[in-house]
Amino acid sequence: MKRAELPDSDCGIAQALGVIGDWWTFLVVRDIAGGTTRFDGLQRELGVSRRALAERLAKLVEHGVLERRPYSERPPRHDYVLTPKGEGLLPALIALQDWGTRHVMGDGSLTATSEDGSAESRRVHELVGRKMPDVVLRRHDGEPVAPGAPDGVWTVLYFFPGAFAPGAQAYPPGWADIPGTTGCTLEALTYASRCADFEAAGAAIRGVSTQRPDQLAAFAAHARLPFPLLSDQDSRLAAGLLLPTFRAAGADRFKRLTLLVDPDAIIRATQFPISDPAGSVDEMLALVRDRHALPSTASGGT
Repeated sequence: MKRAELPDSDCGIAQALGVIGDWWTFLVVRDIAGGTTRFDGLQRELGVSRRALAERLAKLVEHGVLERRPYSERPPRHDYVLTPKGEGLLPALIALQDWGTRHVMGDGSLTATSEDGSAESRRVHELVGRKMPDVVLRRHDGEPVAPGAPDGVWTVLYFFPGAFAPGAQAYPPGWADIPGTTGCTLEALTYASRCADFEAAGAAIRGVSTQRPDQLAAFAAHARLPFPLLSDQDSRLAAGLLLPTFRAAGADRFKRLTLLVDPDAIIRATQFPISDPAGSVDEMLALVRDRHALPSTASGGT
């Protein structure tokens, strides 16, 4: 159906639904964002019929949400990858996840943390053994970088709701009233004070937030951080790993969690939920020092 044939032809919601079509299509986008890009893998993950999947993939390609990239000539086979237009759906995917977590699986309370044993917590711990998505983020100085550290070292990726430099940025209204938001500065300063210990143990530190690079730059300068902060303001990493988020002051923000990633970009341990931001740093340092004892497929965490 063409745009002019749709009801509410001037309504962006109606036009978007004309492309997305049904809930299966959104799940296709979800899994492709997470790195499952081949037909057989998508069919296996989703449990949908081959015909139904082929129809949805063809429609998304037709609308420019996906593009096909050949990886085999005989027989002809393709990877399905998100276009820039498709990546524009990622914030909507994260918003839908947040709404489902908060209002369908939860009681509607706004929180930046979770409970041990919750569905959200299980989802994070099940990331162990998962390969990091192939995404590029902006460092606080504006440079595009991969989330993992270069030179084959381990990486500690700690995700935080938001850190604000005094005088440069004001805390969002009601920030301190949201459970789990406080402690970002303490966490960053604790990682900074332990940075040499992490380096000696063979790991690099990266902080990740949905804040803009310039906002992160202001905080990094204020706190004199010896490691980079990365911006996931476009939700590429959040959607790729389906990381827990919450929405405050009109912005999607990470719930506090930490991933330990090996040189092959495999997640080897997780921390979530984190109730003690400073204490979690020492716990992560202990994991790094004993990383060779970590299982590659079993979950870990606090």
